[in-house]
Amino acid sequence: MDQTIDIDGVRAYLQGLQETLTEAMEQADGRRFRRERWQREGGGGGQTRVLAGGEVFEQAGINFSEVSGAGMPAAATAHRPQLAGRRFTAMGVSLVFHPRNPYVPTTHANVRLFVAEQEGEPPIWWFGGGFDLTPYYPFEEDIRHWHTQASAACVPFGETVYPRFKDWCDRYFYLPHRRETRGVGGLFFDDLNEWPFERSFAFLRSVGDHFWPAYEPILSRRRDTPYGERERDFQLYRRGRYVEFNLVYDRGTLFGLQSGGRTESILMSLPPEVRWRYDWQPEPGSAEAALYACLQPRDWLSPPGGGAT
Repeated sequence: MDQTIDIDGVRAYLQGLQETLTEAMEQADGRRFRRERWQREGGGGGQTRVLAGGEVFEQAGINFSEVSGAGMPAAATAHRPQLAGRRFTAMGVSLVFHPRNPYVPTTHANVRLFVAEQEGEPPIWWFGGGFDLTPYYPFEEDIRHWHTQASAACVPFGETVYPRFKDWCDRYFYLPHRRETRGVGGLFFDDLNEWPFERSFAFLRSVGDHFWPAYEPILSRRRDTPYGERERDFQLYRRGRYVEFNLVYDRGTLFGLQSGGRTESILMSLPPEVRWRYDWQPEPGSAEAALYACLQPRDWLSPPGGGAT
């Protein structure tokens, strides 16, 4: 395996991606992000960018972080115990957008690099990331567009890449206690080092570069859709699922907290308003019930009417 690790190149790409997406979001919303640089005790830091109270987005965050330490946090070693005790460097861009309009989906994306080192041994590196979509009122054309862009990000790297990472996304963003996916999926990958570094880095860039083309057309189509209190109430209820996943299952949240990252930056992924109800069920045949038909893994690239995967 090629062991040449271009950390400077990855850092430059990630910081450029944060800037590109910030500019695109500010143009879409009309409000500027609050920018804060922070330093981590023990090594590293980052820049948090949060847009709160916008015209289009109730809250949105686009964060860059680069942290290092003498030992890997438990969230990283739980599934790779051989890394325990190694020094590490982790860098990435993570974003979450919570729109005002219930017809605009919430979305999340993340691209990251980890390097684990131990004296006398070659470094171990891997990439991870992806993007996923969480609609409240789903439109099939939107979901198909989203997955078309996800597939396009993968095509140059082999015909099996999209199906593999689409399936991984469906399995990762799953709430077993609810028996439903968090949304309609997209891409998720971790521990990616089976290709040489440059090819793996190229794939990371492809995923990062396809996020905005996947999301912006959906945002443009739905941002001005009229809605009322019923739709807003359902949006706040479904945001509860997002909170449940991020606080109970998400390894990125756990890694950030365990590694001593900035708590405010890590938890910016949570929506500013959310509601829970005891044992609530949508009315059969309602627009709200239509969402639940989308919360099981499905092939979104097959002709309309295609079945579950």
